[in-house]
Amino acid sequence: MVSPPSTEGVLRMTPTLLGRIQSRLFLLLVFGLTWTIVVTPFLPAGDMALTDVYALTISAIVLTGIVGVIIWEPLYHLLQQLRWEKDWPTSLGLVLGLPEGLLIYTLLAGEQTVPALAFILHFSSTWILLWFAAAGPLRVLFLRWRYRGGRFD
Repeated sequence: MVSPPSTEGVLRMTPTLLGRIQSRLFLLLVFGLTWTIVVTPFLPAGDMALTDVYALTISAIVLTGIVGVIIWEPLYHLLQQLRWEKDWPTSLGLVLGLPEGLLIYTLLAGEQTVPALAFILHFSSTWILLWFAAAGPLRVLFLRWRYRGGRFD
């Protein structure tokens, strides 16, 4: 009897759901958190104390990770299954920051006062940084990352 070929060593160019979640969390923790620490003191937050602004921006990063893992990544993955190549064009990843940013702002504003301009500058600059990091340095530093479906194992 001939057994079917194993798929254990198969290379996956298209990100898997687990790979997308791992990539999102890695990017947020390494690039997003570092950027947040650097940029927060320069945000136009009115008369808010710097500690409050840090609490707000770090809350935005944490909330983006939580909501991304629970809602966005499974939704994006499901929608990708309807596409022939099972992946998004890279440029669409940049646009997907708009609905995520609106949801995160709405969730944060329900709990506290959120200076809109500070949030927009922080969230959009962080999103663009993460997008560039995923498209460039991540692929250089982790050569096999994309062949493992975006997973870091």
